[in-house]
Amino acid sequence: MKTPNPVESASALIDDKIQALDDWRGETLARVRKIIHEADPEIVEELKWMGTPVWSHGGIVCTGETYKNAVKMTFAKGASLADPSGLFNSSLEGNVRRAIDIHEGDKIDDAALKDLIRAAVALNLMSKSKPKAQRASRKRDE
Repeated sequence: MKTPNPVESASALIDDKIQALDDWRGETLARVRKIIHEADPEIVEELKWMGTPVWSHGGIVCTGETYKNAVKMTFAKGASLADPSGLFNSSLEGNVRRAIDIHEGDKIDDAALKDLIRAAVALNLMSKSKPKAQRASRKRDE
């Protein structure tokens, strides 16, 4: 991956990251990215935390991290999301986040992943629409 240029868009840098991963991880990250955009055409791509792709709409929806043996999608508020298809298979012990580790050869359930992404966006937008006093009260009660 080339050194980030401040004038380059996050989308272009994610393109570069995918191309630099010239194996199954790049293909998987590209596929996940496509699914994310199909689920929510208004999603915004960002790069945070030393080049980690981040997809946001009303707040962070998920990240796309790449490791030697996995492509990890971490959902910022995953613990609050229903997962009827059982996609979450990592970071299950946390109170906030949940993740999906995709390994080489794993099949991605496009429809279930789109549902999960749409649910994460809806949760973000619902949280943003609540009055501040109600959000503060809820935090005190937790």
